[in-house]
This record gives sequence, C-alpha cells and structure tokens, in this order.
Amino acid sequence: MNRYLFVIDYQNDFVDGALGFAGAEKLDEKIAAKVLAYGKGRVLFTRDTHFENYLQTREGRNLPVEHCIKGTHGWQIYGRTAEALAQVEAAAIDKLVFGMDVTDPATAAVLPEQADEIELVGLVSNICVVSNAVVLQSRYPEATIIVDAECTDSFDKSLHEKVLDVLEGFQVKVSGR
Repeated sequence: MNRYLFVIDYQNDFVDGALGFAGAEKLDEKIAAKVLAYGKGRVLFTRDTHFENYLQTREGRNLPVEHCIKGTHGWQIYGRTAEALAQVEAAAIDKLVFGMDVTDPATAAVLPEQADEIELVGLVSNICVVSNAVVLQSRYPEATIIVDAECTDSFDKSLHEKVLDVLEGFQVKVSGR
C-alpha cells in the first residue's frame, strides 16, 4: 500500500510566533513520532511561504500580520518535528496560498505518482489543513484521505470542531476524535 504523511505548515510562526496560539506546541512530539513512524520516502511537508510584499497581497490585506516570510525563523519548521523531517529526508513543498498548487513544477516533482492513503497533520485545521485535504482529494481521487484530530489544531476551537465535521462530510476520515 502506498501510504504518505503530509505535515502541513507546522512552522514557528504558527506555533509560537506571529500567529502562534496556546496548545500548538503540544502537537510537536506527536507529529514528530508520526513522521518517524512513516519513515524515509513517505513524508512530505508544506511551508506557508510569503515574501517582503506580503502586506500588499490579497491574503496580507485580509490578514495584516506578517508571517512565514521566506528565510526567517518564523518560516522554519518547529521543534522536534523539524528534526524528524530532516531525519527521514522529507520532501518540502513551499506554498504561496492556503492549499498547495499541484500543477507547480516544483510541487509536482515531489508528489507521489499514486497514493492509496494520505494522512494530514499540522496547522491550522480550519485554514491550511482543510485546504490541502481538498487539494489532495482532488489529486488522488481514489485515495483514503485521513486527518488526525490529535495532530492538528486551531486558534479557534469552535472552528476546529466544525472543520472536522466538514472534513467528514466530504469523505475525509477523521481519526483520533
């Protein structure tokens, strides 16, 4: 079976930086353990990636908090998860919007040719995790898509619970609930 883990935007700025929130740091050990369990060749991770002109972008005008500026500390992956990703030589995907662009040549080059099962973990559940679940469901229409509720969270607990319901509504399996 072709199983893959996608770690979504588990970056310093979303954990304890510009858009960080209490509790996000508690996911670190669980995500790192999951990365190591999947092992080499089975893990990919995304980085929310912005540039100095962020505040002039559509997102920046709607969320005027500079974050994940490429090359900064906030853009880097957080804690033990960063170490685990390096250890398994996980493939990086820099994305400019909430969901990855599977047609981008750099992204397409690291995506698996086919997948039977894809699990997502990371931040933020009601923004980038859900967006990437939809993207991956479209890219791999026959794959089982899973979101581990114990390895994702949001600054808004109400939206977090609602998005888990929405995910189940479009046939994403939500585990750990």
